[in-house]
Amino acid sequence: MTKERLITPSYCYILAANFLLYFGFYLLMPILPFYLTEVFATGSATAGVILACYTVAALTVRPFSGYLLDTFARKPLYLFAFFIFTSVFAGYLAAGTLTLFTILRIVHGLSFGTVTVSGNTIVIDIMPSSRRGEGLGYYGLSNNIAMSVGPMVGLFLHQAYSFRVIFACALCSCCLGLAMAVLVKTPPKPPVKRAPVSLDRFFLLKGVRAGIALLMLSIPYGMTTTYIAVYAREIGIEVGSGIFFTCMAAGMAISRIFSGRQVDKGYITQVISLGMYLVCLCFFLLSSCRAIMEWHPQTATWLFFAIALLLGVGFGTMFPAFNTLFVSLAPNSQRGTATSTYLTSWDVGIGIGLILGGYIGQISSLEVAYLFGGGLCIVSTLYFRLRVVPHFNRNRLR
Repeated sequence: MTKERLITPSYCYILAANFLLYFGFYLLMPILPFYLTEVFATGSATAGVILACYTVAALTVRPFSGYLLDTFARKPLYLFAFFIFTSVFAGYLAAGTLTLFTILRIVHGLSFGTVTVSGNTIVIDIMPSSRRGEGLGYYGLSNNIAMSVGPMVGLFLHQAYSFRVIFACALCSCCLGLAMAVLVKTPPKPPVKRAPVSLDRFFLLKGVRAGIALLMLSIPYGMTTTYIAVYAREIGIEVGSGIFFTCMAAGMAISRIFSGRQVDKGYITQVISLGMYLVCLCFFLLSSCRAIMEWHPQTATWLFFAIALLLGVGFGTMFPAFNTLFVSLAPNSQRGTATSTYLTSWDVGIGIGLILGGYIGQISSLEVAYLFGGGLCIVSTLYFRLRVVPHFNRNRLR
């Protein structure tokens, strides 16, 4: 049988828009803890709370954006949210107080929550359903390439230039992304009439169990993406920590290409389980890096970056499969809600990880935080195998 066409001009435009949006996002991620401590003299716990405001705002708006996407035309909402997200970078250039910066982070989170749900839903609309896992894998790959380049560029700019230059670079990236988003052509979608108020208008109830498993995985992920540069500095790794993100993104890129095809063959839960096993191992190894550094620094450095690569493989394996799992539990009229539920579950864990990482790092150490994260991954894996898989097999629609 001939495969349905996946690569179209609109698909390429939305991949470019997604890359440029996430490049601006990841450009700032590793340097914001330094920005808060160097410019506003905050402690690590306070910095964690301020950074978590972004994620809390994103997850707050996601259920409502999912409902709007299922009810009205999707592209106008996508473009509006993209514009607001881009504009906030200009606001950072003018933010002179911690209060104003916190407000801008909240607005940024609200727009990010909407634009990511919109983009993820639109890309599902414009690709053939028979190649959804593969298409989502490539779409996520654009995130991973941004994750590979963005943090490394951000940390380099932090060493050589001012924070204003970094904010300006992020603004330019997202302006280009917005131009790409305008070029995307979406299929016509008539408005859908809904019953009055019901919870499933905003949250996919059949996805609650999978959401819990995903949430527990995203807590240590949030700790890693935000505090890994601080952790590397603490334990004495001299090589630029931006390479950690590059290795992690490379692992995600490699695994997404192959895992998406396996998802399209029906191996959704098997692919997720495989990624979970690998991620559990990685966080326990990450927590041991300080001890290994005291014994043999060179071994610890190589292990540190090997863990990044394997973490990328683990999470990259799971992402397209989890996304497809949520969509498979929902009717086509609730694609936006399913995507919103998937991303909301992820963001809740990221927000918790930001707060927990800063708090545990302040009262104890970051290796303890990663050890705690490894324990959460084990709990998530057991819960997924015992509760999520049977529920999914009973309730999947396709």
